Amino acid sequence: MALKILENFDTKVVLNPESQALLFSLLSSELFIQKISEQLSLKTCEFTGLVFQPVPYSQNTPKGMPSEFEIYHNSPEYAIINVPPNFIFKAKIVKPSRLCAIYRKIS
Repeated sequence: MALKILENFDTKVVLNPESQALLFSLLSSELFIQKISEQLSLKTCEFTGLVFQPVPYSQNTPKGMPSEFEIYHNSPEYAIINVPPNFIFKAKIVKPSRLCAIYRKIS
């Protein structure tokens, strides 16, 4: 079985305003912020309002994310999480089926 190497992958995420508003409210809810903070062993954190679709690894996307988000990958000030599937379902997002969100760590 041969591997297929992708040169380009569409990394744009376009959400309708209602879905985006609901998703962002879920991602910035106090309870969810507490859970994220506990898992990261932080006092608290905050949702940056940035989400992206994970992408296949390629020469242009070696970290599996759009290149404009790579600055957050190794930054000690930010955390990248997978958006829980139930949040995507509640926000009625069909495509993309997976999203990641970026949080700023506050110690």
